[in-house]
Amino acid sequence: MKFHGNIKESLLLATIDKQNSQVLNEKLERSLMVLWFESGTNEVLIDDEAYNFVKNQVVFLTEFHQIEVKSIEKVRFLRFNRPFYCILDNDSEIGCKGILFYGATRLPFIQIPEEELEKFETLWKMFTIEMESNDSLQTDMLQTMLKRYLILCTRLYKTQAHYPKEKLNSDIIREFNFLVEEHYKTKHTVAEYADLLHKSPKTISNVFAKMGSITPLQYIQERKILEARRLLRHTDMQIQEVAYDIGYDNIQAFSRFFKKQEGVSPSEFKGIS
Repeated sequence: MKFHGNIKESLLLATIDKQNSQVLNEKLERSLMVLWFESGTNEVLIDDEAYNFVKNQVVFLTEFHQIEVKSIEKVRFLRFNRPFYCILDNDSEIGCKGILFYGATRLPFIQIPEEELEKFETLWKMFTIEMESNDSLQTDMLQTMLKRYLILCTRLYKTQAHYPKEKLNSDIIREFNFLVEEHYKTKHTVAEYADLLHKSPKTISNVFAKMGSITPLQYIQERKILEARRLLRHTDMQIQEVAYDIGYDNIQAFSRFFKKQEGVSPSEFKGIS
Protein backbone atom coordinates (compact mmCIF):
# COMPACT_ATOMS: atom_id res chain seq x y z
CA MET A 1 0.00 0.00 0.00
CA LYS A 2 1.35 3.36 -1.06
CA PHE A 3 0.49 6.90 -0.07
CA HIS A 4 1.60 9.88 -2.17
CA GLY A 5 0.75 13.44 -1.18
CA ASN A 6 0.65 16.73 -3.03
CA ILE A 7 4.14 17.85 -2.01
CA LYS A 8 6.00 14.61 -2.80
CA GLU A 9 5.12 12.97 0.52
CA SER A 10 5.63 9.23 0.31
CA LEU A 11 4.70 6.39 2.65
CA LEU A 12 4.87 2.70 1.81
CA LEU A 13 3.48 -0.13 3.91
CA ALA A 14 4.01 -3.65 2.63
CA THR A 15 4.63 -7.27 3.52
CA ILE A 16 7.63 -8.58 1.65
CA ASP A 17 9.29 -11.93 1.14
CA LYS A 18 12.02 -13.32 -1.08
CA GLN A 19 9.89 -12.77 -4.20
CA ASN A 20 9.44 -9.01 -3.81
CA SER A 21 12.45 -8.14 -1.64
CA GLN A 22 13.83 -5.91 -4.41
CA VAL A 23 11.81 -3.09 -2.85
CA LEU A 24 14.56 -2.87 -0.22
CA ASN A 25 16.98 -1.68 -2.88
CA GLU A 26 14.72 0.94 -4.39
CA LYS A 27 16.22 4.33 -3.62
CA LEU A 28 13.96 7.09 -2.37
CA GLU A 29 15.72 10.34 -1.57
CA ARG A 30 15.67 11.41 2.09
CA SER A 31 13.84 8.27 3.19
CA LEU A 32 13.93 6.00 6.24
CA MET A 33 12.93 2.34 6.54
CA VAL A 34 11.72 0.03 9.27
CA LEU A 35 11.73 -3.78 8.85
CA TRP A 36 9.71 -5.96 11.20
CA PHE A 37 10.62 -9.62 10.75
CA GLU A 38 7.38 -11.46 11.17
CA SER A 39 8.53 -15.06 11.07
CA GLY A 40 11.40 -17.49 10.79
CA THR A 41 15.08 -16.83 10.41
CA ASN A 42 16.27 -14.18 7.98
CA GLU A 43 19.77 -13.57 6.67
CA VAL A 44 20.51 -10.10 5.35
CA LEU A 45 23.79 -8.41 4.45
CA ILE A 46 23.76 -4.78 5.57
CA ASP A 47 26.84 -2.77 4.64
CA ASP A 48 28.57 -6.10 3.89
CA GLU A 49 27.96 -7.42 7.40
CA ALA A 50 25.79 -10.51 7.85
CA TYR A 51 22.81 -10.32 10.20
CA ASN A 52 20.42 -13.10 11.16
CA PHE A 53 17.08 -11.69 12.27
CA VAL A 54 14.50 -13.78 14.09
CA LYS A 55 10.78 -13.42 14.64
CA ASN A 56 9.63 -10.01 15.97
CA GLN A 57 12.96 -8.27 15.61
CA VAL A 58 12.72 -4.79 14.11
CA VAL A 59 15.60 -3.01 12.37
CA PHE A 60 15.93 0.65 11.37
CA LEU A 61 17.62 1.74 8.14
CA THR A 62 18.32 4.84 6.07
CA GLU A 63 18.60 5.29 2.32
CA PHE A 64 22.39 4.99 2.69
CA HIS A 65 22.47 1.42 3.99
CA GLN A 66 23.59 -1.13 1.42
CA ILE A 67 21.24 -4.12 1.64
CA GLU A 68 21.53 -7.59 0.13
CA VAL A 69 18.94 -10.24 0.95
CA LYS A 70 20.27 -13.76 1.36
CA SER A 71 17.18 -15.37 2.82
CA ILE A 72 13.98 -13.89 4.22
CA GLU A 73 10.56 -15.29 5.01
CA LYS A 74 7.98 -12.63 5.87
CA VAL A 75 8.79 -9.01 6.72
CA ARG A 76 6.58 -6.01 7.41
CA PHE A 77 8.15 -3.11 5.58
CA LEU A 78 7.60 0.59 6.25
CA ARG A 79 9.28 3.40 4.37
CA PHE A 80 8.63 7.13 4.52
CA ASN A 81 10.41 10.17 3.17
CA ARG A 82 11.22 13.51 4.75
CA PRO A 83 8.36 15.45 3.08
CA PHE A 84 5.91 12.99 4.67
CA TYR A 85 7.43 13.26 8.13
CA CYS A 86 10.75 14.74 9.19
CA ILE A 87 12.03 13.24 12.43
CA LEU A 88 14.67 15.99 12.68
CA ASP A 89 12.18 18.84 12.56
CA ASN A 90 9.86 17.01 14.95
CA ASP A 91 12.38 15.56 17.37
CA SER A 92 10.49 16.83 20.40
CA GLU A 93 7.52 14.65 19.40
CA ILE A 94 9.35 11.34 19.07
CA GLY A 95 12.93 11.65 20.32
CA CYS A 96 14.34 9.00 17.98
CA LYS A 97 16.98 11.24 16.38
CA GLY A 98 20.41 9.83 17.17
CA ILE A 99 18.83 6.58 18.39
CA LEU A 100 16.89 4.79 15.66
CA PHE A 101 18.14 7.01 12.83
CA TYR A 102 20.95 9.47 12.15
CA GLY A 103 23.50 8.39 14.65
CA ALA A 104 23.84 4.66 15.15
CA THR A 105 27.16 3.33 13.91
CA ARG A 106 26.04 -0.09 15.03
CA LEU A 107 22.86 -1.23 13.38
CA PRO A 108 19.89 -0.30 15.61
CA PHE A 109 17.34 -3.05 16.14
CA ILE A 110 14.93 -4.19 18.84
CA GLN A 111 13.24 -7.39 19.91
CA ILE A 112 9.53 -6.93 20.53
CA PRO A 113 8.78 -8.73 23.82
CA GLU A 114 5.68 -10.89 24.10
CA GLU A 115 3.97 -8.44 26.47
CA GLU A 116 4.40 -5.58 23.97
CA LEU A 117 3.42 -7.49 20.85
CA GLU A 118 -0.31 -6.69 21.00
CA LYS A 119 0.44 -2.95 20.90
CA PHE A 120 2.52 -3.35 17.74
CA GLU A 121 -0.01 -5.66 16.09
CA THR A 122 -2.91 -3.31 16.83
CA LEU A 123 -1.01 -0.28 15.57
CA TRP A 124 -0.01 -2.03 12.35
CA LYS A 125 -3.63 -3.02 11.72
CA MET A 126 -4.77 0.58 12.27
CA PHE A 127 -1.99 1.73 9.96
CA THR A 128 -3.18 -0.54 7.14
CA ILE A 129 -6.81 0.49 7.61
CA GLU A 130 -5.90 4.17 7.42
CA MET A 131 -3.84 3.59 4.26
CA GLU A 132 -7.07 2.59 2.52
CA SER A 133 -9.02 5.67 3.56
CA ASN A 134 -9.31 8.63 1.25
CA ASP A 135 -10.35 11.85 2.94
CA SER A 136 -8.92 15.19 3.98
CA LEU A 137 -7.66 13.79 7.30
CA GLN A 138 -5.71 10.87 5.87
CA THR A 139 -2.29 12.54 5.93
CA ASP A 140 -2.68 13.66 9.55
CA MET A 141 -3.90 10.24 10.61
CA LEU A 142 -1.05 8.43 8.88
CA GLN A 143 1.49 10.76 10.45
CA THR A 144 -0.07 10.05 13.85
CA MET A 145 0.22 6.30 13.23
CA LEU A 146 3.86 6.70 12.22
CA LYS A 147 4.70 8.81 15.28
CA ARG A 148 3.11 6.25 17.58
CA TYR A 149 5.00 3.42 15.89
CA LEU A 150 8.36 5.18 16.22
CA ILE A 151 7.68 6.16 19.84
CA LEU A 152 7.02 2.52 20.75
CA CYS A 153 10.23 1.48 19.00
CA THR A 154 12.29 4.25 20.62
CA ARG A 155 11.13 3.30 24.10
CA LEU A 156 12.06 -0.33 23.55
CA TYR A 157 15.43 0.51 22.05
CA LYS A 158 16.42 2.75 24.94
CA THR A 159 15.48 0.00 27.40
CA GLN A 160 17.20 -2.81 25.51
CA ALA A 161 20.32 -0.75 24.78
CA HIS A 162 20.53 0.25 28.47
CA TYR A 163 20.25 3.98 27.87
CA PRO A 164 20.57 6.02 31.08
CA LYS A 165 17.21 6.61 32.76
CA GLU A 166 18.15 10.21 33.47
CA LYS A 167 16.86 12.29 30.58
CA LEU A 168 19.90 14.57 30.61
CA ASN A 169 22.36 11.70 30.16
CA SER A 170 20.15 10.01 27.60
CA ASP A 171 19.94 13.25 25.61
CA ILE A 172 23.72 13.67 25.75
CA ILE A 173 24.21 10.26 24.13
CA ARG A 174 21.73 10.76 21.33
CA GLU A 175 22.88 14.32 20.61
CA PHE A 176 26.48 13.09 20.52
CA ASN A 177 25.42 10.30 18.14
CA PHE A 178 23.62 12.75 15.88
CA LEU A 179 26.51 15.24 15.86
CA VAL A 180 28.92 12.49 14.87
CA GLU A 181 26.61 11.65 11.97
CA GLU A 182 26.71 15.29 10.88
CA HIS A 183 30.41 16.02 11.39
CA TYR A 184 32.42 12.77 11.30
CA LYS A 185 34.18 13.83 8.10
CA THR A 186 35.62 16.97 9.68
CA LYS A 187 35.66 16.41 13.46
CA HIS A 188 37.64 13.45 14.76
CA THR A 189 38.11 13.98 18.51
CA VAL A 190 35.81 13.71 21.50
CA ALA A 191 36.86 17.21 22.56
CA GLU A 192 35.46 18.72 19.35
CA TYR A 193 32.04 17.18 20.00
CA ALA A 194 32.22 18.09 23.67
CA ASP A 195 32.57 21.72 22.60
CA LEU A 196 29.45 21.45 20.46
CA LEU A 197 27.55 19.97 23.40
CA HIS A 198 28.98 22.46 25.91
CA LYS A 199 30.21 19.55 28.01
CA SER A 200 33.63 18.29 29.01
CA PRO A 201 35.10 15.23 27.24
CA LYS A 202 35.21 13.50 30.63
CA THR A 203 31.47 14.03 31.15
CA ILE A 204 30.68 12.47 27.79
CA SER A 205 33.00 9.53 28.43
CA ASN A 206 31.42 8.94 31.83
CA VAL A 207 27.90 8.90 30.34
CA PHE A 208 28.92 6.34 27.73
CA ALA A 209 30.63 4.25 30.42
CA LYS A 210 27.40 4.13 32.47
CA MET A 211 25.66 2.75 29.41
CA GLY A 212 28.24 -0.04 29.13
CA SER A 213 28.82 1.05 25.56
CA ILE A 214 31.87 1.61 23.42
CA THR A 215 33.80 4.78 24.14
CA PRO A 216 32.93 8.06 22.39
CA LEU A 217 36.20 7.89 20.45
CA GLN A 218 35.41 4.36 19.27
CA TYR A 219 32.01 5.63 18.18
CA ILE A 220 33.62 8.33 16.02
CA GLN A 221 36.06 5.85 14.53
CA GLU A 222 33.34 3.31 13.78
CA ARG A 223 31.34 5.93 11.88
CA LYS A 224 34.37 6.85 9.78
CA ILE A 225 35.18 3.22 9.02
CA LEU A 226 31.55 2.51 8.09
CA GLU A 227 31.63 5.27 5.47
CA ALA A 228 35.04 4.13 4.21
CA ARG A 229 33.74 0.59 3.74
CA ARG A 230 30.65 1.82 1.88
CA LEU A 231 32.68 4.00 -0.47
CA LEU A 232 35.38 1.41 -1.14
CA ARG A 233 32.97 -1.44 -1.80
CA HIS A 234 30.03 0.27 -3.47
CA THR A 235 31.48 3.16 -5.48
CA ASP A 236 34.19 3.67 -8.08
CA MET A 237 36.06 6.16 -5.91
CA GLN A 238 39.82 5.71 -5.68
CA ILE A 239 41.37 5.02 -2.28
CA GLN A 240 42.86 8.51 -2.13
CA GLU A 241 39.42 10.00 -2.86
CA VAL A 242 37.85 7.92 -0.09
CA ALA A 243 40.57 8.99 2.33
CA TYR A 244 39.99 12.65 1.52
CA ASP A 245 36.21 12.28 1.73
CA ILE A 246 36.31 11.10 5.35
CA GLY A 247 38.87 13.66 6.44
CA TYR A 248 42.34 12.28 5.68
CA ASP A 249 44.74 14.40 3.61
CA ASN A 250 47.37 11.68 3.89
CA ILE A 251 46.57 8.34 2.23
CA GLN A 252 49.17 6.56 4.39
CA ALA A 253 47.46 7.74 7.58
CA PHE A 254 44.11 6.57 6.21
CA SER A 255 45.56 3.18 5.25
CA ARG A 256 46.99 2.69 8.75
CA PHE A 257 43.65 3.65 10.31
CA PHE A 258 41.69 1.34 8.00
CA LYS A 259 43.97 -1.65 8.52
CA LYS A 260 43.91 -1.21 12.29
CA GLN A 261 40.11 -1.25 12.24
CA GLU A 262 39.46 -3.89 9.58
CA GLY A 263 42.58 -6.05 9.63
CA VAL A 264 43.20 -5.55 5.91
CA SER A 265 44.42 -2.66 3.79
CA PRO A 266 41.96 -0.49 1.83
CA SER A 267 43.21 -2.00 -1.45
CA GLU A 268 42.69 -5.54 -0.17
CA PHE A 269 39.20 -4.64 1.04
CA LYS A 270 38.33 -3.09 -2.32
CA GLY A 271 39.70 -6.15 -4.11
CA ILE A 272 42.55 -4.42 -5.91
CA SER A 273 45.39 -6.80 -6.72
